[in-house]
Amino acid sequence: MMGRTQVSWTTACSSVSWTTLWSNFADGTIHDNADRGAIHDTRILFAGSKGFIGMELQAIREIVARHRHRPGAMLPILHEIQQVGGHLPATAIAIIAEALNVSRAEVYGVITFYADFRTEPPGRSIIQVCRGEACQAKGGCELEEHAKRSLGIDFHQTTTDDAVTLEPVFCLGNCACSPSVRVGDEVHGRVDATRFDELVAEAKASSGVGP
Repeated sequence: MMGRTQVSWTTACSSVSWTTLWSNFADGTIHDNADRGAIHDTRILFAGSKGFIGMELQAIREIVARHRHRPGAMLPILHEIQQVGGHLPATAIAIIAEALNVSRAEVYGVITFYADFRTEPPGRSIIQVCRGEACQAKGGCELEEHAKRSLGIDFHQTTTDDAVTLEPVFCLGNCACSPSVRVGDEVHGRVDATRFDELVAEAKASSGVGP
């Protein structure tokens, strides 16, 4: 399947030592031995070069400063950074870790634990297909396959025109109208392949992308 996707943490770390990785995280660059050669920039791990558009370091620092003294501050900080910038860029990890006096590994662990956090910029429209049991019992698995096939991408990937990001979601609370799909903030029930294609076309039209 074609599409933009992030490199997995496991894949990246198989070619870069943990000491090298973390010691160079603060400035956004991994300086690796030439014979390793696979990863040279933490932006590859998280967001690609596009991930820094519109997400200034000052904005991240302001968000962190606003929440840092709250009990359990990390989640509010991560949520607001993603809300503002669409994703969590690699540069945010060092800033959050320093402000909260935790390790960068702890921050990354929280980001990867929660499925709603993303580490690369999404497409103009985010389409989520419910993978709860009720939806799967009513054709959700077939809908998933159609979504991937019609968009030419897998879950957690974005179409090459940056129009649509496809994500799984585990229960939209719309079980009586399974299978369900969420486009942006709007939930749609009883979605079949034809209706899915219509929702994609509507999403692209609303974001100014052609069919």
